[in-house]
Amino acid sequence: MVKLTFINQSGERQDIDATIGESVMEAAVRNKVDGIEAACGGSMACGTCHAYVAEPWYSAVEPPASDEADMLEFGIHIQPNSRLCCQMQVVDALEGAEITTPVSQT
Repeated sequence: MVKLTFINQSGERQDIDATIGESVMEAAVRNKVDGIEAACGGSMACGTCHAYVAEPWYSAVEPPASDEADMLEFGIHIQPNSRLCCQMQVVDALEGAEITTPVSQT
């Protein structure tokens, strides 16, 4: 298991346990993380699992593939450390990662 910390816009923190190999979105949905809507269920069709990944964890995982980068271009509240949680696999390098949800997903 890998511990992830989600932080909402009010600064409230929620620690969750994620399983190696699942997506960060799957872990967030299973743990009912506020702010991760995941309306498309992980098919990268909606962008409602958008979140900000803090350093050093952002740089510790594979960068966004071109299709994820394209989807993020159409998103709102995008920052340089934005990721779609459905496209991030839980790996050991994410242990302790701080992931902040945006003001809104739409």
